[in-house]
Amino acid sequence: MPPPSPPRSPLLIGFGLAALLLVALIQLDLLEYAYERIGLDSQYVLAVLLASLFGSGVNIPVGRLPAAGGARGTLLAVNLGGAVIPTLLSAYLLAVNRAVVGPALLAAAVVAIVVHLMARPVPQFGIAVPIFVPPLVAAAAALLLASANAPPVAYVAGTLGTLIGADLTNLRQLGGLGAPIASIGGAGTFDGIFVTGILAVLLA
Repeated sequence: MPPPSPPRSPLLIGFGLAALLLVALIQLDLLEYAYERIGLDSQYVLAVLLASLFGSGVNIPVGRLPAAGGARGTLLAVNLGGAVIPTLLSAYLLAVNRAVVGPALLAAAVVAIVVHLMARPVPQFGIAVPIFVPPLVAAAAALLLASANAPPVAYVAGTLGTLIGADLTNLRQLGGLGAPIASIGGAGTFDGIFVTGILAVLLA
């Protein structure tokens, strides 16, 4: 009788669902549609998409988190695809849509609170975030606070809210997870930010 299969990690299952969802979005041209809805010119869509995906493997060191017992600690980095690019795109959207700055930041705060309450630290990995709840919250907040400009508000709220709620508000926990590097916007958070931004726009 063969030995029982080891239980599947919920985190790995989440990664699998995110990957399948991303493939489906690409096949249905929904990624291009989502970026165009927030006001991004179609000629830049592919560049932003590729920069986000390939940038997910680039971590920029910014410091080191102390560890107990005199250990060297955990290297703190910022992920290019999961933190830098979404933040720059969000800043661009706010700059060209000054009227939505207030609603977008308020919606981002709502998403950040929800994500913070649902985020879970994973030893040797980082902070795991839910995949489907943040985009629903971001889209709902955007429609409620700025229905006429819901798509860009939903993107800003979904990306910045997830980044803040998952990583920035949990920096103290990152150093105690035993991982050699803690990447803001990296690992599981990248999936959460990328998928949340796209789905929030499509739902708004």
